[in-house]
Amino acid sequence: MSRFILVLTLTIIINNKALAKKDVTLSGTIYDADNGETMIGATVAVRSLSTGTATNAYGFYSFSLPKGEYAVEVSFIGYQTQVVQISMNESQRMDIKLKPNQEQLDAIIVMAKKENDNITSERIGVEQLSPKELETIPVLFGEQDIIKALTLTPGVKTSGDGNGGMMVRGGTNSQNLILLDEAVIYNASHLAGFFSTFNSDAIKNLTLYKGTAPAKYGGRISSVMDVKMNEGSNQNYHIGGGIGLIASKLSLEGPIVKDKGSFLITGRRTYADLFMKLSPDEDINERKLYFYDLNLKANYQINENNRIYLSGYLGKDVMSSEDLFGLDWGNVTATLRWNKIWNSRLFSNTSLIYSEYNHDVRVSDNSSNIGYLSEITNFNLKHEFQYFIDNNSTLDFGAYFQNNTVLPGQLLVEGDTDTKPVNVLQRNIYEYGAYVNYSWEPNPHWSVSAGLRFAAFNLMGGGDFYTFEDGELVNTQYFESGEVVQEYYNLEPRFNLAYILNPSNSFKFSYTRNTQTVHLIENPTITTPTDIWISSSQNIQPEISDQLSLGYFKNLKDNEYQLSGEVYYRWLQNQMDLKDGANTRANEFLEGELLFGKGRSYGLELMMKKKSGRLNGWIAYTLSRTEKQIENINKGNWYPAKQDATHDLSIVALFELNPKWNLSATWVYNTGNAVTFPDGKYEIDGEIHYYYSERNSYRMPAYHRLDLGATCQLKKTEKFESSLSFSVYNAYGRKNAFVIQFKQDPDNPSKSITTRTHLFTYVPSITYNFRF
Repeated sequence: MSRFILVLTLTIIINNKALAKKDVTLSGTIYDADNGETMIGATVAVRSLSTGTATNAYGFYSFSLPKGEYAVEVSFIGYQTQVVQISMNESQRMDIKLKPNQEQLDAIIVMAKKENDNITSERIGVEQLSPKELETIPVLFGEQDIIKALTLTPGVKTSGDGNGGMMVRGGTNSQNLILLDEAVIYNASHLAGFFSTFNSDAIKNLTLYKGTAPAKYGGRISSVMDVKMNEGSNQNYHIGGGIGLIASKLSLEGPIVKDKGSFLITGRRTYADLFMKLSPDEDINERKLYFYDLNLKANYQINENNRIYLSGYLGKDVMSSEDLFGLDWGNVTATLRWNKIWNSRLFSNTSLIYSEYNHDVRVSDNSSNIGYLSEITNFNLKHEFQYFIDNNSTLDFGAYFQNNTVLPGQLLVEGDTDTKPVNVLQRNIYEYGAYVNYSWEPNPHWSVSAGLRFAAFNLMGGGDFYTFEDGELVNTQYFESGEVVQEYYNLEPRFNLAYILNPSNSFKFSYTRNTQTVHLIENPTITTPTDIWISSSQNIQPEISDQLSLGYFKNLKDNEYQLSGEVYYRWLQNQMDLKDGANTRANEFLEGELLFGKGRSYGLELMMKKKSGRLNGWIAYTLSRTEKQIENINKGNWYPAKQDATHDLSIVALFELNPKWNLSATWVYNTGNAVTFPDGKYEIDGEIHYYYSERNSYRMPAYHRLDLGATCQLKKTEKFESSLSFSVYNAYGRKNAFVIQFKQDPDNPSKSITTRTHLFTYVPSITYNFRF
């Protein structure tokens, strides 16, 4: 693999020298003048030649020009455009610092990197957000939440209050690849879904791929969410933060060496447990209920061609009651990255990455302690190249090697109890592969991107491995450490095509295949932080998704309005579900509790977006179905997946009342998720038992909610700014169902009654934000 990469690199360098004889190359990096951060998606253009390019994920750009004199225009939304006169007699480097436009509106402006980038780019099923765009959207407890904001876009939904994560185009939460500075986040929620793990003060930007992601991404079959952390200012020291009703946060950034390196530290913590300590009730004041997270990042420019980055994340949730129970879960990540500019056309990124997720459950009484531990870790080394062939084509290629360690569950027992300890065998997995992706714009009407990813999976030995047929154990075999137990090899083609009728109209098409080798065994009714990760094995084949997408995109009134419509269809292989009455906790025969089959998901996504002006926002609607067909469930007939929701509607309105006040409102509606309720009951030995005929044949009640918000700019000077944010979550007090339970009527044993639990009605909040 390394020999292949070396030969390909040398070939490109030699080819680059030959191409350089014909044209000269202009390349460089675009920075924010105020803080020195690199700028993703900034436009560098020569208008006289109608040519140009945009910076990549690390702020680097490159394009070719004939020898001559040119005016080079550098621009980015919300920044002052710079025009630089240059003489191009030979290839040269030009780094630019753009200054923010002080006259821009503070209200949200929903824009891509170019005004009509949604038309001209070949990408389909892509959403991009930055924390600045979310500042005025009303949120629960006043905490900005990028995942909740994404659920306001088409094709992305949540399971409702108290359920974390998101479902993208019919996929489950575990089928989303969520990356924070390239490290995998396995659980992206705090407090069982009320908050996301992403502190907005630490986030630079976010890209969600619902359709075809570039070939460098792999490992999940539903979507890719790539989150980049801020790098910190290399010009001045800044302190910022926010104080809210339930959580507070603080950030510190500044230069390590001015103009060469910087650091960023952000932290956040809730303090509901501190209020509990004020209670006179000892059972309450000894309880713990909080989360914290910490983001760290540093970078240093060794020279103009080499920069290193080090970033990390630590987050943890704690819920416990002294001497009764305890539950904690959390993520840990670390990324060491090296950016290298080999020459004016070739850029590389090398990363060493670590990710970990674990949860720990403890139950205690006077005589015993029972603990349950589950964990998944990932080490990943990857080497990526981006080669700018010419102004109309770019080649991306690279390779990776990673090691996953999966501990599905370990039951620890202390004291006087009949419960026996269980240690489910830890799985050790090696995965490696390579990819290539080619982007080409042959003329102003066509844009093409094609890629291929090779992915290899090796499950390694070190213990007993079980084989099941129809859920029954048929074989046990011991494998030595280092011995290959099972291997899978997959090719994943990707293809995007855009036909641009004119600067305001385009049609787009995409096809992608994705595979997934780690899987989450979820609670049948709701998503919890104690759901169990397992790996592919002799019994569990990698999940496979093939997706086709077709879309039409149109802009109106000089790109002020954006309209889009997309349809998609996904074929899903090797889908899994639990047997009726499955035992998933500390079960060494867990794979025997699973059933396998196929799935399908299809839908229509519509969106109308107003990008600028005093009143802006969007309307998003999704019509979709997600179904499974698994033998021994519903007699082998198709049935709705639990995340299936037919209708999903979001309306977002943002209004700049005056330079001091911004107002906002969001309204959401979606069809209730599919659930399994009893069809009848029967009595055995005086006990009532419920009868279930079909899985997921009922629906939860429809979910809808109105949120209102207002932001007041208190003070804004060159050195200090502050604001107050007010919001009301669920403004008309809708009692959305969280859980519906059936139980025997105590007054009439022959009848059953239902109880409906909801979490929130009106939730007001106020947050004070500052920066100096």
